[in-house]
Amino acid sequence: MDFQSYIDQGTNYVINYAPKILIALIILWVGLKIIKALSSSADKLMASRGIDPTLRPFLNNLLSWTLKFALFILVADQVGIDTMSFMALFGAAGLAVGLALQGTLSNFASGVMLLIFRPFKVGDFIDGAGHMGTVEEIGIFVTALRSPENRLIIIPNSAIGSGSLTNFSNASKVQVRLAVGIAYDANIKQAREVILGALASDSRIMANEDKEVLVSELADSSVNLSVRFWCDPSEYWPVFFDNLEGVKTALDDANIEIPFPQRVVHTKQA
Repeated sequence: MDFQSYIDQGTNYVINYAPKILIALIILWVGLKIIKALSSSADKLMASRGIDPTLRPFLNNLLSWTLKFALFILVADQVGIDTMSFMALFGAAGLAVGLALQGTLSNFASGVMLLIFRPFKVGDFIDGAGHMGTVEEIGIFVTALRSPENRLIIIPNSAIGSGSLTNFSNASKVQVRLAVGIAYDANIKQAREVILGALASDSRIMANEDKEVLVSELADSSVNLSVRFWCDPSEYWPVFFDNLEGVKTALDDANIEIPFPQRVVHTKQA
């Protein structure tokens, strides 16, 4: 093949493919402009709908890259590239990544659900996945709690999303329950008055809510009382511990015995 043949062949390629390449470049340029506009509009729409700021950038990037991939397939098809091979390669890669990151994707899916449905928010005190603490951060993959002992607890979102959850901060009040045992020969009425008197000295206990001292069980060694009262959710633990000690002290001062487990043995003489 002589030099002229190469020139003729190159000219034919230019004549045949130049319009396609030009159209593909125009499609690429216009497509990127449209994707940028759609991404900006989607971000504003999510902001107006109150979507969590932590979730918005991720959803926006997911939309943008999905549209860019579709645009790439369209441009490749325009210039005559077989896009089926790209689709097969992309599908195989997606399957491999999905299997390798199964646990991570589960955490991500749970994180998205937590941010959308918001069963709790930053600052709430919750009990979830076997841990109790104040929510410091709700991430895409993990949630951070600060325990009452000031320990930072990092919990995978899938563990929170797949189990039961208790939110102590979504109400204006929370009930505190103390279990107290008194001796069988103690006066229940007197014990009730002593306990209610001890509770009355704590201003954190809601005075306009019922305070109850109820017999909950006739146990082997004691009569068990259930002490119930209400307080603000943010003060639950200080109120719980302070009044548990206060009730014990008040019963001691009133000479009302709090018995320990004991067994009475009767012997029979032959």
